[in-house]
Order: sequence, then structure tokens, then C-alpha cells
Amino acid sequence: MTALHVIGALVAAALLVYLFYALLKPEALQ
Repeated sequence: MTALHVIGALVAAALLVYLFYALLKPEALQ
């Protein structure tokens, strides 16, 4: 894997975690 693949995977994982957390606790992001 290249650095671009690693960075892309990290960004995608971070976005998924953020979206999952936003769905679970929307009041915490206000």
C-alpha cells in the first residue's frame, strides 16, 4: 500500500466513526 492509500483509509475510517457517533449522539455535537 502506498502512503496515499494509507491516508485515504485513515480519512475514511475517521469519517465513518464521526458519522456513526453523530447518529448515536446527535445532541453531543450541538
